[in-house]
Amino acid sequence: MKFLFLLFLVVPLAEIYLLIQVGGVIGAWPTIALVVGTALLGAVLVRSQGFSTIARVREQLDRGELPALEIFEGLFLLVAGALLLTPGFFTDAIGFACLTPSLRQALIRRFLSSGMVTGQAEEIHQAKGRQGRIIDGEYRDIDG
Repeated sequence: MKFLFLLFLVVPLAEIYLLIQVGGVIGAWPTIALVVGTALLGAVLVRSQGFSTIARVREQLDRGELPALEIFEGLFLLVAGALLLTPGFFTDAIGFACLTPSLRQALIRRFLSSGMVTGQAEEIHQAKGRQGRIIDGEYRDIDG
């Protein structure tokens, strides 16, 4: 709980400080243009990377694989989009870091290997290896 309180206190203060500093150097209107420009650029990048991630999810599902990495990439892209649409340079820096594929994938792999996510994905993978495809359905006896 303390962490969230500090997060909601420190991040806006950092954003205000950076906006004032940058505005003092390049002026108010260029600062506003820079903030809007980073939001637009971020939206375009999140959209294109999101479509790419969705395509990889579909490919893996078609092959019968569990797209765990891609699901977490989608979550990272969602966070990146929210951060990039939030006005400010600090959140933009974190948002653009989340858009860097190698950094994003390294963070996801570290998170997955930390043991914080266990159980169900492993069970699904093991169950898939033990049995073939199961087709569930109903039938009707037409002749009888």
